[in-house]
Amino acid sequence: MNSASVRDRGLLAQQDPAALPLQFSYGGKTIHGIPDAWHPTVQVRNEDANITETVVTGRSPEQVTVRMVCRTYHDFAAAEYTAYFTNKGKENSPILEDIRIGGVIRDTGAVLYHGNGDTCTEAGYEWWETPVDKTGLTLAPCGDGTSCNGAFPYMRLRFASWGVNIAIGWSGTWTATLTETEEGIRLLCGQKRCHMTVHPGETMRTPMVLLLAYDGGDDSGRNTWRRFHAAHVMPRPLGKAPKPMCCVHLIGEEGLSEFTGATEKTQIAAMETYIRNGLRPDVWWIDAGWYPCDFDWFKVGNWYANPQRFPNGLKPVGEKCKELNLKLLLWFEPERAYKDSQIDREHPEWLLHWHRDGVDQDYRAVNLGDPDCCNYMIEHVDALIKEYGVGIYRQDFNYSIGFFWEEAETEDRIGAMENQHIQGYYLYWDTLLARNPGLLIDSCAGGGRRNDIETMRRAVTLHYTDIGYGNHPIKLKQHRQMHEWIPYFRAHNQNWCAPDGTYSQTRYKPDRFSYYVAMTPALTDGIRFDADKETYQLAIDMQKIWRRAAGYLIGTDYYPLTECRKCSDDFYAAQFHDTEENAGILHLLNGSTAQENTFRVCLKGLQPETVYTLESAEAKKTWRYTGAELMEGIQVVLDKRCGDVWFYKAVH
Repeated sequence: MNSASVRDRGLLAQQDPAALPLQFSYGGKTIHGIPDAWHPTVQVRNEDANITETVVTGRSPEQVTVRMVCRTYHDFAAAEYTAYFTNKGKENSPILEDIRIGGVIRDTGAVLYHGNGDTCTEAGYEWWETPVDKTGLTLAPCGDGTSCNGAFPYMRLRFASWGVNIAIGWSGTWTATLTETEEGIRLLCGQKRCHMTVHPGETMRTPMVLLLAYDGGDDSGRNTWRRFHAAHVMPRPLGKAPKPMCCVHLIGEEGLSEFTGATEKTQIAAMETYIRNGLRPDVWWIDAGWYPCDFDWFKVGNWYANPQRFPNGLKPVGEKCKELNLKLLLWFEPERAYKDSQIDREHPEWLLHWHRDGVDQDYRAVNLGDPDCCNYMIEHVDALIKEYGVGIYRQDFNYSIGFFWEEAETEDRIGAMENQHIQGYYLYWDTLLARNPGLLIDSCAGGGRRNDIETMRRAVTLHYTDIGYGNHPIKLKQHRQMHEWIPYFRAHNQNWCAPDGTYSQTRYKPDRFSYYVAMTPALTDGIRFDADKETYQLAIDMQKIWRRAAGYLIGTDYYPLTECRKCSDDFYAAQFHDTEENAGILHLLNGSTAQENTFRVCLKGLQPETVYTLESAEAKKTWRYTGAELMEGIQVVLDKRCGDVWFYKAVH
């Protein structure tokens, strides 16, 4: 199937108002597209050489305006769709409900490749292949108010010889239904809870739905997505994609949790010690607890440095980072406030409460859907970013906000609180980015519960889960999906593997194997600043290998060459191939309880007649093979609990 037919079959209508991929109920009547009675108009403009935006606008007799925005990508067979409903009248609108973006993708015999996202358990990041039939398949996250817990907002609809990558941009609770019809597969996506009147002057929006069609099998679908992600999703501070980053920190001072024991003196002394001992990180990481919180980092809402531990604020720490050419990463959680915190005392009207079993909880939801609240948080946090010299703004999200929204809403406003909050969340981030050129945002939500494409267009995820930091088989299963869908992410080099190869929660010193497991675009090296010379030398040696390999993890094609089952018996191999350089890496690991040490690995995507050199980072040996020989398969010998990276490149 050629690219034109893939585009024709995989994408949806954009200019015909009646055929737009939009349906909704308005005042009890189901409407498809924008009807003639709403007097639709069409505007088309070129955003740049690769993107055309089509906006179709109509207005109801009650002065509710619907605006359907379609963006077409000419360098890919891709388009995205979002609808906005604005009440320009003087009265509340009729009930607006079940707003869905979607239509028919014209082919049959489809299988949906879909996952459960980060469930905050070891069962997260699992994937399934489910045939789509006439009974239909409905997906939705768990309802805690995040987008990636229980269902992942990235999926692949696979046909016999082509497919469509689907991404849903909504940082709350979305839903997607796929059903086989006579014409093909009907896809409908939207905000799950949606039954609301729209107030005068108010705008509600749908999730954004992105469709990316491709020709071929899974490798094509996977790498078409990675290329699209690099070109049109990855944030680019100052116009540049993020480079590999090594992060270090001083955590748990005085035996206290997180950074509740951190001080100006110890933080500066630690970063100087790292560099004096030959370790050159990129990021100095300060996580939760730097604010007044009674040594309990969970008690957020006082967004200023603890004056007892940072009498000069965090500005001296930021200045030292600048002097040492480090980016300061600073943790915030602006959407939650603990009782009696500054924002709770000064602006209780901006906070939502939730009563569990009739008992008011000790923390509140900060309502970014309130324009005054959103503006306050923008001004306050923007000032701290500038004063402290923050280079990476890290935002966490450690509660189930969905319960707060539901308690605060009325029968005629179901989903409205969520909708307004999510729009405020986007505005908050967009404004911080606009005011601070070069700022990078790190998205965290109790791990990776909120990494939908709308979030990932504004941020990277340096903490994609709270599960299994040092459990290598679990990490590798997580990495298998992160490399496929959200390619820029970070891993720890923590080691929970006992000498006998089994895993528990016990932390052991990082070893070569734990570094090889953590071959991801960003790395947190858990070495302590006061470590011995041997530990420092291991970190220096392994970071050289990591830095060389990490450059091949971003913007390249990815081929998982083995299964990944969360099993310590397994051998693991993955390939990252740079098509422009005709070079790449093989990432190789053998499990801690493996029974075999010899394996056959078949590479992909090479030129059969070209000669390639392979270089082992671990064995420091080189070999020569033709592309045909490498793709037919070569022998790898690797002992259990060992790793390696083989670098390859074309020579002629």
